[in-house]
Amino acid sequence: MKHASILVLVGGAADSPDLEPILQSAAADQTHLSLLILETLQGPPVYGVGYYGMPVIAESWQKDLEAAKATLQKASKTLEKRLVDAGAPGDVEILGCYPADLPSIIGKRSATCDAVVISNDLREQDYTFRNAIHGALFHSPVATILNAGSSSKALTPARVFVAWDTSLPAARAVHAALPLLKAAEEVTIAVFDPVASKDQDGENPGSDVARWLSHHGCHVNLQQYPSGGQEIGECIHKRSAETGADLVVMGAYGHSRMRQTVFGGTTRSVVDQTDFAVLLAH
Repeated sequence: MKHASILVLVGGAADSPDLEPILQSAAADQTHLSLLILETLQGPPVYGVGYYGMPVIAESWQKDLEAAKATLQKASKTLEKRLVDAGAPGDVEILGCYPADLPSIIGKRSATCDAVVISNDLREQDYTFRNAIHGALFHSPVATILNAGSSSKALTPARVFVAWDTSLPAARAVHAALPLLKAAEEVTIAVFDPVASKDQDGENPGSDVARWLSHHGCHVNLQQYPSGGQEIGECIHKRSAETGADLVVMGAYGHSRMRQTVFGGTTRSVVDQTDFAVLLAH
């Protein structure tokens, strides 16, 4: 992503190897990285009420808070040094907020970026990771990239695998990924269990988006796959690996988020995996 600006959401693991491919790619393409260290705040524990109705707060809470701040400041300095050592343009900032505020904050921060990348070290804080995903997909105007550290070419892919259907999220994902698709050596348009009819996936499912991308100069290969009863997320994993894809592009939450949280679904399985890089849009 040459001369782009990317918002990178990270946890406190400043030495995470997951960031190395991102830093190298940014240095090569002069991509500006805005590294945002996320730390969710916990309210002070109240153990009782003292004189004049004042809450009684444990003395250890303030000490723990100061220790956490010191750790985050150290992580910030480490990340700043990694940017300099890699020759990657960027900046580092610490964001401490309550979990419920995270989605809207990410939305505002991403308004002037080209993509949001979520580092895998945030997976260690599951609640923060889920809120970051929610903010990046539902409050952001740009695409979200997961597992960018799983491939050295995730941000500059030579081969891209597009999991296509006729949904609005899939169309938004392809539009968001268009600069990457135009620069790629090969783009595979994959349609799973297509229904060839005007009311469903078209008379030749996937041919419309393949034709449009070809007009942009993309080198397109259209494939129609049967799922064979397998979960579509697993099919995407296997088929994209067969093509040697550096990045998977797909729409997120074509069904309701609540339904996928309760019953599972393609988006949930793709978000939970860490084997391949994926660009998502809702």
